[in-house]
Amino acid sequence: MSWFLEALKKYAVFSGRARRKEYWMYTLFITIIYIVLAIISSASKSAGIALLVIFYLAILLPSLAVGIRRLHDTGRSGWWLLFGIVPLVGGITLLVFTCLDSQPGPNKYGPNPKEAVAGYAG
Repeated sequence: MSWFLEALKKYAVFSGRARRKEYWMYTLFITIIYIVLAIISSASKSAGIALLVIFYLAILLPSLAVGIRRLHDTGRSGWWLLFGIVPLVGGITLLVFTCLDSQPGPNKYGPNPKEAVAGYAG
């Protein structure tokens, strides 16, 4: 849950890097919330669709931000997210990129967040 909240705190932060754990925990919680809202939506026919649309609009910006930071962590530009528009190949490519390990050491997007946490002795 802390990784999900961490991603939400960086609501519109498109710079820096996001670890795999941050990205996938955010994705997991968003998926769970969406499934619950879809069930509620199907049970209450009147306001259900509006609830899903409001939720989608609320998570659009943080989802883009965490996706871009995840691509930065692998050493790629955030513009690679647009490759997801390409049917089938785009989604598979982005899935592979988000599953890859962090680029070791600092890159042009900032220091490696995994190394910063591992080096913490407090």
